[in-house]
Amino acid sequence: MLETNLERIKHNLETLSSFNSTPGKGYTRLSFSSEHRKALDFLSKACESMGFEVMIDPVGNFRAKLKGSDPGAPPIMCGSHIDTVLYGGKLDGAAGVVAALEALTVIKEQNVPIRHSLEFIAFVEEEGASFGGGLIGSKALVGKYTVEDLKNLTNDEGLSFYEAAKNFGLNPDELEDYVLRKGDVKALLELHIEQGNVLYTKSIPLGIVEAIVGIKQLAVTLTGKANHAGTTPMNLRRDALVAASNIISFVEHCAKHEAFDTTVATVGKIWCFPNVTNVIPGKVTFTIDIRDIKTEGIQRVEQLIKEEVKRISDERGLQYSVNLVGESDPVKLSEKVVSVIQRVAEKLNVNFLRMNSGAGHDSALLTEVTDVGMIFVPSIEGISHAPEEDTEYEDLKTGCDVLLNALVDLAQ
Repeated sequence: MLETNLERIKHNLETLSSFNSTPGKGYTRLSFSSEHRKALDFLSKACESMGFEVMIDPVGNFRAKLKGSDPGAPPIMCGSHIDTVLYGGKLDGAAGVVAALEALTVIKEQNVPIRHSLEFIAFVEEEGASFGGGLIGSKALVGKYTVEDLKNLTNDEGLSFYEAAKNFGLNPDELEDYVLRKGDVKALLELHIEQGNVLYTKSIPLGIVEAIVGIKQLAVTLTGKANHAGTTPMNLRRDALVAASNIISFVEHCAKHEAFDTTVATVGKIWCFPNVTNVIPGKVTFTIDIRDIKTEGIQRVEQLIKEEVKRISDERGLQYSVNLVGESDPVKLSEKVVSVIQRVAEKLNVNFLRMNSGAGHDSALLTEVTDVGMIFVPSIEGISHAPEEDTEYEDLKTGCDVLLNALVDLAQ
């Protein structure tokens, strides 16, 4: 069995994490930022030095190909996302990017014969930290987003994804030429940190993902009346923030008591206007993130929340809107690929757990066009999307070794 190089993994991960706009406060590498550019330049140089074919597609997905012996055979993709959340950790996405780079590097260095080409991909805007919704690079790649959709995805400053890509030197108008169809790719493998504490608490070094949760993200806006905090009697107020607080509490209640034990819901972002100490809030917008491995759980919570938004708004004399920000369906991964990963883990004598993913991933979108498998490595204390996010390097290397050998198996 082949083995990856731990020191090179460390070096590449530390280099990638140095492209960070918030040093000392966590890791931030937003799509189309200067840090994103530096990361792409680093990957390009590393891949070109190994003789891989390098390109960046019209929406910003980085791709590098190691050619197989059969030019007519569909390639196998591997990788993860290159962007981060604000003030996040250095491993989310980056671990899978470095793992894929390392796997292709070892295969090239050792002249391992492969029939199918291997294509390393670093997805753009998985997190949605800039343009909302998330999974934009993978959605565009499988035809879920059109050019017009990209023009309607905007950041907090009103700049669209389309405009940002153009400013970055890309041509999103060519997107259609790069959309993947069934048969274009044999399989996709992604290594990722678990972002939960199942593997860590069980002291299991490897997770083999069987299914990925569905996600629905909503934006709720409540509009009341801004007014003087001292001269407006309590019974005459149309306070949007108080109404929002009631709904937010109801969101927690729904996820806990009205759906399944696999259902979770989170309010993670709030805008309050005018956001002044002595003014009654006249308008509030907040996001709701609903997740479940069961579609019914997501639908149930969404329905109850919409009913409660209407009830509270009517009761308090507020106007309201509930808008869809983004969604992805729960998906089962390919048993064919899962079995390959399991077989490799058994050959390497690696203890593993077959499990579900509570986080959304680009891999979920690729299930529409190809067979997909995911490998999890443990997150220390289950922490992710925070500066403290970490994984033991030995566990990361174990995951990289499994990824490497699974790719070789599939590429024959």
